[in-house]
Amino acid sequence: MTELALSVRSWATDLAHRLWTEEKVLLFIAGLLLALLVLAPGQAAISAEFAARNLLEVAPFLFLSIGIAAYAGATGADALIARAFTGSPAIMILIAAFAGGLSPFCSCGVIPLIAALLAMGVPLSAVMAFWLASPVMDPSMFVLTTGVLGIEFAVAKTLAAVGLGVFGGYVVHLLSRAGGLADPLREGVGNGGCGGAKVRTAKPVVWKFWQDDERVSKFIREGIKTTLFLAKWLTLAFVLESLMLAWLPADLVARSLGGTGLAPIAIATLVGVPAYLNGYAALPLVGGLLGQGMAPGAGLAFLVAGGVTSLPAAIAVWAMVKRKVFFLYFGIALTGSFATGLLFQLWTMI
Repeated sequence: MTELALSVRSWATDLAHRLWTEEKVLLFIAGLLLALLVLAPGQAAISAEFAARNLLEVAPFLFLSIGIAAYAGATGADALIARAFTGSPAIMILIAAFAGGLSPFCSCGVIPLIAALLAMGVPLSAVMAFWLASPVMDPSMFVLTTGVLGIEFAVAKTLAAVGLGVFGGYVVHLLSRAGGLADPLREGVGNGGCGGAKVRTAKPVVWKFWQDDERVSKFIREGIKTTLFLAKWLTLAFVLESLMLAWLPADLVARSLGGTGLAPIAIATLVGVPAYLNGYAALPLVGGLLGQGMAPGAGLAFLVAGGVTSLPAAIAVWAMVKRKVFFLYFGIALTGSFATGLLFQLWTMI
């Protein structure tokens, strides 16, 4: 065998090994689209178009949040942010929950900020409070919810967002005190969560980081790394979501969420996880179901649970944090969503 052939073979072997060990997500996406192309060509085109369109829609939020995280790391401002989260856990959790309820980031766009905050050494309790509250409500969502479902529902959803954040933050705080939630990030994401040194060690902040070549390189490196990481996981999420929308009939969702009483609240909480579209598309669906007699508490539970645990967000979270943190986030989201739906149902019955 010639030297050139051996070189090509070695290069191909190295590439295959790297793809198999480091890029299983990309291989799965390619395999899934290839299988669709063979078995359902029409759906393959629809899924590819759906993923591309949704990636473009969330791109502004992603680039903004990734840019903020990369800027904080390049300038050294991450140490200031981390120190701002020192002090009373009760105060930190409350501030983070209210900030999350007012932030304009979607469930996907908030992920880079969450990773950056954890890497900075910000306590998981405060991060979880922001994490849970942010996808549920923002200023534009409040206005749209008021227009579609009324001011009472919009206020209830806002209170649910903040309440869910506070609830989740305090649950995580109690568990953290027992020592069960150290190093929440997966290996290779941020610094694995061991960023406490940034809180303890004061370093100068260079706001004009572009004057320092090393800091510029760090900004570019971290920005590209985070962008590629999220792009592959969100692509997978949107492809799976397109299949869910294609093969999970809307009338089945409507029938599952219909009815009155307390049982539909629990059903809506569970159905909201796989069947949720997005915050804006879900509002008309819930509005129509409310007009058909669905319990208001079930509608709120569906919107809250679906917003926090929507498929793209859940997959991005799974890729970013360790398994125990993911299941804790998921459990808090479901429990808190059911509780808010139940409370809202009781309120409407007074």
